[in-house]
Amino acid sequence: MYNTKQITNDLHWVGANDRRISLFEGVYDVPLGVSYNSYLILDDKTVLLDTVDKAVSHQFFENVAHILNGRNLDYLIINHMEPDHCAEIENLVNKYPNIKIVCNTKTQTMLGQFFDFEIPNEQFVIVKEGDTLETGKHKFTFVMAPMVHWPEVMVTYDTTDKILFSADAFGSFGAIDGNIFADEVDFDHRYMDEARRYYTNIVGKYGPQVQMLLKKAQGLDIEMICPLHGYVWRKDLNVFIDKYQKWSVYEPEIQSVLIPYTSVYGNTQNCAEILAGELAKLGVKDIKMYDASVTHPSYIVSDAFKYSHIVFATTTYNMGIFVNMENLLNDLTAHNIQNRKIAVIENGSWAITAGNLITEIVSKWKNTEIIGNKITVKSSVKQTQREELETLAKEIVRTISE
Repeated sequence: MYNTKQITNDLHWVGANDRRISLFEGVYDVPLGVSYNSYLILDDKTVLLDTVDKAVSHQFFENVAHILNGRNLDYLIINHMEPDHCAEIENLVNKYPNIKIVCNTKTQTMLGQFFDFEIPNEQFVIVKEGDTLETGKHKFTFVMAPMVHWPEVMVTYDTTDKILFSADAFGSFGAIDGNIFADEVDFDHRYMDEARRYYTNIVGKYGPQVQMLLKKAQGLDIEMICPLHGYVWRKDLNVFIDKYQKWSVYEPEIQSVLIPYTSVYGNTQNCAEILAGELAKLGVKDIKMYDASVTHPSYIVSDAFKYSHIVFATTTYNMGIFVNMENLLNDLTAHNIQNRKIAVIENGSWAITAGNLITEIVSKWKNTEIIGNKITVKSSVKQTQREELETLAKEIVRTISE
């Protein structure tokens, strides 16, 4: 049975939720599920913006048929060719064989990579930066957004209703719980962390490209943002745009300390706990600790974008960095983390190497400063190391206060 949502008088959400998915893209934990957003406009010509993942295809086609109510589907605008948004293009073309496909040249190439079916050339409407499409009341302008986060990505701006169909930008993990608009839910407390985790892990590497899109968006009079995942924004757009501004230039949201650690027998955890306690005594608020061995790295990557200071505490293992910590460091490197202050704690019973190896990795991060002395623990914390942790806490607080 159909389950659609009305956004404006002639704009409808025809997407669907996947609440059974465990790993988004086979990588990211999604305990709140995910929505696949598709939008259908009823004008002189009917226009569908993107499709959905194959996991929710049945719901999607019921929704589209219900809103069309017997009308033909005239246009499909493809903003992004990732399979969670393009999986049903072939079935859509089979169902509506005369549909016009609106896309750019890179998208057209990718269609041939993902699908084997043929679309006649006359059914393509190939667009480039600034091109427009009029469908009656509505006039759409196309803005290229390469590497946000695939090279073919574009966004579509409805100049009539001042709506930005933003592809993967301004999206979020999490299914849509009945309400469609972000202002209808407690977004800041329920979803902002998931929006950050979505951005940092999916798009975070491409900050300069996001900056280019934000600059283009400044030239548009936007009153609503319709992303391909998560809630639609119609109020307080500046709140979310400001988050994207910070995330895309790798500016911390808060001046506080993130402490990811790995610990085999609890001694390295003890170091992290002592440091967190000393920081708290000195007035640092909202300290965040993670056991990187039991926490999915996407959560730690997300908070690494949020926090100004990161303390890595880990053991030497097989003459290197403990595997889960090494994976985290590589993940942060891959997501282009920068502009942070870093401290290092290492542990080991013999031939301790982890600290120097961590320093080697983080030293390559742009505009990143290593603060305090590296703390070395041999097996368990002694009074000398406790005093060093107290000194490190004071150094961290000093740099927070600068």
